Amino acid sequence: MSINENVQRIQQKMQQASEKNFQKKQVQLIGVTKSVSSQVAAELLDAGVTALGENRPEGLTEKQAALGREACTWHFIGTLQTRKVRQIIEQIDVLHSLDRLHLAEEINKRAKRPVDCFVQVNVSGETSKQGIAPEDIHSFLHEIGQYPRIRVVGLMTMAPLTENQDEIRSVFRSLRELRDDVAARKLSYAPCTELSMGMSSDYEIAIEEGATYVRIGTVLVQS
Repeated sequence: MSINENVQRIQQKMQQASEKNFQKKQVQLIGVTKSVSSQVAAELLDAGVTALGENRPEGLTEKQAALGREACTWHFIGTLQTRKVRQIIEQIDVLHSLDRLHLAEEINKRAKRPVDCFVQVNVSGETSKQGIAPEDIHSFLHEIGQYPRIRVVGLMTMAPLTENQDEIRSVFRSLRELRDDVAARKLSYAPCTELSMGMSSDYEIAIEEGATYVRIGTVLVQS
């Protein structure tokens, strides 16, 4: 299949999944380009993808040099080292991996405008995953309030690598419930209306459970 056919097929599946979600919210497809060339990224844009995600500063810089800063909305989806904040913070539109106060402090120091961020939550509790523990999210957000250039638009998580769909669904549902709890507090700096969850293997379940952003790479670019 061509990239254009892949995009159309995935968008159709996304639409079908969203119809099973009682909220029926619009879902943003982020084309993850961390493992492909700038040429392939350009093909994704030509196929109608309007947001690209990178997980390394070097990859972001390379793609933007080839495609242009204004080619799409740029999402940083990987762990961001504090020392590299200065390198990318003005080059991205959304950060999906805010997971520690020291990182928030550095973003606040380096950014020239408020940055839309997702707080990464380790719902599954796996030691291999980054993120704030669910029980710590409210205290973390309380501390975030001191940084005026941080705007928490939502929460992000990754499901465990398992064939057990019930387990995957439970992780996504837990994040949605946590998001709803945060949103109900009506924090001016943390409206927290969005959910970034779901990748190539589980995006349909994520959408059914309320995802508003899905991060898809492999199935978009496979032939």
